[in-house]
Amino acid sequence: MVRIDGRQPNELRSLSFELDVQKHANGSCIVSLGDTRVLCAVTVEEQVPRWMRGSGRGWLTAEYNMLPAATNTRSNRERVLSAGRTKEIQRLIGRSLRAAIDLNALGERTFNIDCDVLDADGGTRTAAITGAFVAVQQAIEQLAYERSPIQSAVAAVSIGIIDGQVLTDLNYAEDSTADVDCNIVGLASGGLVEVQGTAEGQSFSAQQLSRMVAAAQHALQMMFASQQAVMGQK
Repeated sequence: MVRIDGRQPNELRSLSFELDVQKHANGSCIVSLGDTRVLCAVTVEEQVPRWMRGSGRGWLTAEYNMLPAATNTRSNRERVLSAGRTKEIQRLIGRSLRAAIDLNALGERTFNIDCDVLDADGGTRTAAITGAFVAVQQAIEQLAYERSPIQSAVAAVSIGIIDGQVLTDLNYAEDSTADVDCNIVGLASGGLVEVQGTAEGQSFSAQQLSRMVAAAQHALQMMFASQQAVMGQK
């Protein structure tokens, strides 16, 4: 099938990272995935939540927000209570990054990850995870650990089914019409962290799920290469 932006079914949108975009963050980047752009910043605190004190372990947590003008219709700021979707996404980001980091090697410090969507054209949560890892890696390098707490790179990609065709990295127009929408988080070491799949228009089979996972693993390898390349330029 011919995609809206002319890509092949298994083709990612253009992926890039602009590093060191916030002066006071321990690590920061703007990740661009097609027309989706997310500011990811990491601030390190020399303390952990009360329930972790004295454990010798560190913690990593995330917040996610969609800025008011990120879409073609202005959205109101979430000033006190986060909406259900926002909570779901920030928990996903936190889980994904904790899967990539050895918390025992962090020391008793907290890595706070802030992901703010500047422009949204589908895949904001997958872009946030992919960019957040780069920002966390910057922060870890700044702290100059003797042994890096990073166990593996982590990234995420959206996979969908439209008219029976498995498509990689859906933009908003594709996401809004997909029969099946799936977000897959994976590690460069080979494991999967999370598979979020939903039948929007019709159910999907185990065989189709296997095809979506295979498409995601192919795309993730390219995303890991992009992460590695940008950090190698520092």
